[in-house]
Amino acid sequence: MKTIVIAAGYATRLYPLTKNFPKPLLKIGNNTILGKMLDDIDTIPDIDEHIIVTNHKFVNIFEDWKGKTNYTNPVTVIDDGTDTNENRLGAVKDLLLALEKYNVDDDILVVAADNILDFSFKGFVDFFNDKGTSVIMCHHEPELKKLQRTGVIAVDEDMKVLDMQEKPEHPVSNWAVPPFYIYQKEDLPLIKDCLNHNCGFDAPGNLAHYLCKITDIHAYKMPGKRFDIGNLDSYEEAKKLFDSF
Repeated sequence: MKTIVIAAGYATRLYPLTKNFPKPLLKIGNNTILGKMLDDIDTIPDIDEHIIVTNHKFVNIFEDWKGKTNYTNPVTVIDDGTDTNENRLGAVKDLLLALEKYNVDDDILVVAADNILDFSFKGFVDFFNDKGTSVIMCHHEPELKKLQRTGVIAVDEDMKVLDMQEKPEHPVSNWAVPPFYIYQKEDLPLIKDCLNHNCGFDAPGNLAHYLCKITDIHAYKMPGKRFDIGNLDSYEEAKKLFDSF
C-alpha cells in the first residue's frame, strides 16, 4: 500500500503565513503538521512508500524537508506544475497525476496534509483489510452548519455506504466525511476514468462521492479526534494543544 498525500494547495486563508510557505510544513512543537501524520503512517506494516503531491511554488521546500526526514519507507515528492491558487489542479487531478506519473498499481491510502490526529491510521488500514472494499473515514457531527460544509454519508448496519452528499442543505445523516480514504487496487481503473464521468476534481471528497455510486465502499468510524487547520486562529490553537507532543 502506498500513501498519497495531497499537499498542493495554497492555504490562502492562512496568509501571510503561507504566502511563500506550505501549510503542511508549518511547525507544531518540534515537528510539522505533515510530519506528525507521516510519523504514524510510516509505522504501519502495509505501507511501503509515501508519495507527496505539491505545487511548483513549494516543491523545493518539500524537497528540503524530505532531506531532513528519516522514514522507514521512501518518500517521493511530485511537482504538479502549478504556481498560483488560481491555476491549481484540484485534489482529484493531483491524485490522478500521482497514479499516472508513477504507474501506481497498488492499494492507496489518500490523505489531506493539513490535519492533526490523536489516533493512528493503523485501525483504518485494518478495517480496509477486513472489509475487502475501498473504505472512507467518517465521524459523528451533531451540528447542522458543519454538516452543510462537508461530505455526508448514509450507511447500512454494516457501514456500507449507501449514499454520499457534498455540502448538503438537508443532510441524510450525521456521518461527516474527513479527507482520509483507502482505495483498493481493483478500483484504480474506475478512479483513472472518473473525469470522463463528470466527477468533480477540486476537493478529495468528490472522488469518494463518485465511486460510492459505482462500487462498494465501507465507512470506518473515526476512533478519536482530528484538528483541521484552516485559518490563522486554528493554527494558533493547534500549536497550544499539540506543542508538547
